[in-house]
Amino acid sequence: METGLAQGTYIGSLDQGTSSTRFMIFDHAGKVVGQHQLEHRQIMPRAGWVEHDANEIWERTQEVIVASLKQADILGSDLAAIGITNQRETTVVWDITTGQPLSHAIVWQDTRTSEFLSALTPAQKDSIRFKTGLTIAPYFSGSKMNWLLANVPAANSENARFGTIDSWLLWNLSGGVRGGIHATDVTNASRTLLMNLETLEWDDELLSIFGVKKTSLPSIQSSSEQYGLTDPHGPFGTAIPIAGILGDQQAAMVGQLCFERGESKTTYGTGNFALLNTGTDIVRSKNGLLTTVCFKFGERPAHYALEGSVAVTGSAIQWLRDQLGIISNAAETEQLASSVTDTAGVYFVPAFSGLFAPYWRSDARGAIVGLTRAATKAHLARAALEAICYQTRDVIDAMIADSGVPMSQMRVDGGITSNALCMQMQADIMGIEISKPLIAETTALGAAYAAGLAVGFWSSIQELKSQWQESRRWTPTSTEQTREIGYSHWKKAVERTLNWVD
Repeated sequence: METGLAQGTYIGSLDQGTSSTRFMIFDHAGKVVGQHQLEHRQIMPRAGWVEHDANEIWERTQEVIVASLKQADILGSDLAAIGITNQRETTVVWDITTGQPLSHAIVWQDTRTSEFLSALTPAQKDSIRFKTGLTIAPYFSGSKMNWLLANVPAANSENARFGTIDSWLLWNLSGGVRGGIHATDVTNASRTLLMNLETLEWDDELLSIFGVKKTSLPSIQSSSEQYGLTDPHGPFGTAIPIAGILGDQQAAMVGQLCFERGESKTTYGTGNFALLNTGTDIVRSKNGLLTTVCFKFGERPAHYALEGSVAVTGSAIQWLRDQLGIISNAAETEQLASSVTDTAGVYFVPAFSGLFAPYWRSDARGAIVGLTRAATKAHLARAALEAICYQTRDVIDAMIADSGVPMSQMRVDGGITSNALCMQMQADIMGIEISKPLIAETTALGAAYAAGLAVGFWSSIQELKSQWQESRRWTPTSTEQTREIGYSHWKKAVERTLNWVD
């Protein structure tokens, strides 16, 4: 494949997240040469409902593209291609004749469809779990589409089109009412409860369960291919290949270059998302994890992943700051926790609203155990960091048990990775090496990589691997005995949080 450098010197990446939209421009070495970011409103009309204005997201998208090009002092024609990465599961319905959304987008956090899902028969639930690799939860897109069909009359029109945010942006960027492309990639389709993991196509039985017509859905394509060209009348002012789409957590896997079976990354944010590449094997979890598509590049076989989420990690540090007041900013945690050599036997399980993977216990509530008069705020701060690491180990252990794939290292990104003490704890608690990349913007970078590979801007995965640079690595210093004693005490602490809510 010819290099894309003749067509453009840079790659653009549109990163559309839950709270904001940003556009980033990368050079051939993967370095950021321009970026701009804007927030959008969080609309919460009633308890449990979370919505976005899809038009507002499209407006912000255009604004960040124009501002990024201006900051980088380049033209749209200097881009060889663009990629898209997005908040997953959030669902939009729009009219292809007017280009207007028919309702606010229903966000992944929204829980309004719980009642519909609880009414499904056991046989339906079993079929959904087996075919999709997902659990039965309002988190995913299928029940959101069902709600829109039941509550927005125009959603039943022949002109109505459904999609996740990537589809909405692709349609608009490629011309909208002037012939926009209605497509998605396998990673986003795998989060809808409507796609069969084995066929990588919309499944007739699943469509029937949720009452969704196949004609209203986007075509499912690979994560790295040329979907079409941008509209010259749009924010780029020229026709550029749109050549990569990935859901945000899968994009971070690609940005971390986790292309091979057994490679894993954990993104540390408000909560944690850990993914393990299981290669071309579909591994169905017996330990509370999700099975999802990791990526599919062009005509090559899809790679799958196990995914585990932890509800409270970074937000545990926010709790120390905002509710307890023992730190004034998150950065203080490392210094405070470093002032003691251990937690003095204190364990903190931040199950503020239950426990996610691998426990899935909504009856759990937070607990601090092992307190003595010797315990100080420094010990509690250190226990909070340990809690982040122990919860991550819980998920990774479940992944190893499910997959049978051993793990020698884990790549990390996200806010808490700037805390060197926490990352050393992570290495010690898991007994593996922890690696942090030099370029921290792994989600946007992953979408850029997918697009760049599709147009030959980068020649191969091997070329991407050759330019990957590590900013820091942490190696375990604890003994196995110390590690296992600490983990057994953590498991005891978790037991104390269960059955709290009747």
